[in-house]
Amino acid sequence: MGDGDAVEIDGGIMEGGGQILRVSTALSCLLKKPLRVKNIRAGRSQPGLRPQHLSGLEMVQHLCDGQLEGGKIGSTEITFIPGKIKGGTHVADTKTAGSVCLLMQVAMPCVLFAESPSELRLKGGTNAEMAPQIDYTVMVFKPIVEKFSLTLDCEIKRRGYYPKGGGEVIVRMPPVRQLSPVNLTDRGTVTKIHGRAFVAGALPIKLAKDMSSAAVRCIRKEIRDLYVNIQAVQEPEKEAFGSGSGIIIVAETSTGCLLAGSSLGKRGKSSDKVGIEAAEMLLGNLRHGGAVDDYLQDQLIIFMALANGVSRVKTGPITLHTQTAIHFAELLTKAKFTVTKSEDEESSKDAYIIECQGTGMLNANLSFLLY
Repeated sequence: MGDGDAVEIDGGIMEGGGQILRVSTALSCLLKKPLRVKNIRAGRSQPGLRPQHLSGLEMVQHLCDGQLEGGKIGSTEITFIPGKIKGGTHVADTKTAGSVCLLMQVAMPCVLFAESPSELRLKGGTNAEMAPQIDYTVMVFKPIVEKFSLTLDCEIKRRGYYPKGGGEVIVRMPPVRQLSPVNLTDRGTVTKIHGRAFVAGALPIKLAKDMSSAAVRCIRKEIRDLYVNIQAVQEPEKEAFGSGSGIIIVAETSTGCLLAGSSLGKRGKSSDKVGIEAAEMLLGNLRHGGAVDDYLQDQLIIFMALANGVSRVKTGPITLHTQTAIHFAELLTKAKFTVTKSEDEESSKDAYIIECQGTGMLNANLSFLLY
């Protein structure tokens, strides 16, 4: 493999997990830069590639006709040489409860710069620990990321839970010529709080109702003047594989910001605790005065780096995931990020502004449309 000029990445620094792999693989693919990542997930209890990381890598390899070396479970070093990004249908199956949302994170930036529309068929866990729930992706991530002038259609075919997975999501995206920068600095006032508490499989609907009422009680202590509507849902049998439960609560603001809190049920954890956990996460996200919540921060970094112009996003305390995404986005692209403490009166002392001079990546595959 002609990788003499490969960008060398140390996968063990900072957050030290799969995220480094996702950000650097996507950018390698977009910039056509060969990549070598070593010390993959060095700090994790099971170091090296897990099934979800490997299926994400293989999908990117497939969608750009790239070459991948070291692509096997447990591998701590990979070399990736990207080719040309093509549209069409791409399938990734973790064959576990590995998160479909994380598969989406690695593939999405790539297919935006394909030559034709793409369909990603992603199989695995839809509501899994240590990853965004698919409901978060649809209810929060999608409407906000579309502000970069892209279109994301996400169809949940079947939900899948830990430990079996078995879920399937279909993502459809047309290519873009270029991404627009965003300005997400004005939080506005909270106008609406809604959500869904779900059970699937063998679990009784009472659990969902208990999660919902515990969450509502918790929110009411702090926010008294808003109607809080959290539906309790039993997932239809055909649309869920295995048993699972959880909750997501979303706050909408007067300026169109969306902030969330979520939690998953598991054996030995009371429904009340699940509901309260999600409510407290939401309230924490509302307290810092940021225009995005703590889970959206890092997911926006790659789009800010690619956009044409200056993006500004107001956040709460900068997470390690976000610092990591910024580090690798700057390393691989010419984007420049600055993080400053937010000085305005409304914000708490924990609010920050992430500013990025994006690179204005152009879709070379679409250039013929201009002539």
